[in-house]
Amino acid sequence: MIEPVDPALVPRQLIGQTGDSIPAIGLGTFGSDHITAAQIATAVSDAIQVGYRHIDCAAVYGNEAEIGQVLNEAQTRGVARDELWVTSKVWNDRHHEVEASCEASLRDLQLDHLDLFLVHWPFPNHHDPGVSVEARHADAQPYVHERYMETWAQMERLVDRGLVRHIGTSNMTVPKLELVLRDATIAPAANEMELHPHFQQPDLFDTVTQAGIVPIGYSPLGSPARPERDRTDEDSAPLDDPIITDIAKAHGVHPATIAIRWAVQRGQIPIPFSTTQRNYHSNLLASIGPVLSSDEMASITAADRDCRLIKGQVFLWREGQDWQDLWDPNGIIPT
Repeated sequence: MIEPVDPALVPRQLIGQTGDSIPAIGLGTFGSDHITAAQIATAVSDAIQVGYRHIDCAAVYGNEAEIGQVLNEAQTRGVARDELWVTSKVWNDRHHEVEASCEASLRDLQLDHLDLFLVHWPFPNHHDPGVSVEARHADAQPYVHERYMETWAQMERLVDRGLVRHIGTSNMTVPKLELVLRDATIAPAANEMELHPHFQQPDLFDTVTQAGIVPIGYSPLGSPARPERDRTDEDSAPLDDPIITDIAKAHGVHPATIAIRWAVQRGQIPIPFSTTQRNYHSNLLASIGPVLSSDEMASITAADRDCRLIKGQVFLWREGQDWQDLWDPNGIIPT
């Protein structure tokens, strides 16, 4: 029998703009193309029972209706709505109808408001489920800041309407985020980004945190279960890094525990995905301890390989492009 973790023991991250706070670890719900919506909903239900209070959702994951049912059941069991932190995201093909997208997510999740609503990608470039990384949508476009700010204005209206408490960005870069911060009426409360020991994004991380924005890190364990089509020969595995494994051995824990604990101590919110109770329970425990020493934290900082695993090739907008064009090489936004 797994002993639940008291949610009150889980650290929280302060949102600079509002003074609200977010549980310092969440449960991801992206099952890719190999985990069913029912399996993910079951994991969410059980994760709440073992102590999770932060659930990271998205319309494009195709499972919000199933998750909504278990969120409703959790509240029936006595988990108060204000104890839960629920995030969702507007998908690329709905940048022009953000409010309708949010309303649909609220219906599916059986909620009257979201705690955080993100623009999932800064490009309005849709792709069909399960396509290869070579796929390109016929209407794919580059980032155009004026168009993005039209989307952002719709996000701000959601706050004004009381449908969401906070809005944020995802998969951004320093130059894009600086433009949003310059022009937004309501600044992003959070930015969701790939973060793990082999991809620490120090420049973006510093830009985010110095602006009072909370960094939320997806793939915090290096996304070991990502589909084969998303893998390249250059990819590395942070949980196999000798620095991580040696620290784990010294503490008598799994390397995943060290990756999660490093993230929490660094000041980012990891949102690992798992449908295995042993794993998501261990991840939650890692948010509490073991506490890493300053030397151990410095060693993990030195382990950074600038290895982006989620490259986003399907969002490129013309033939012959390199995936790095999505991430503004040399600080320049390609057109």
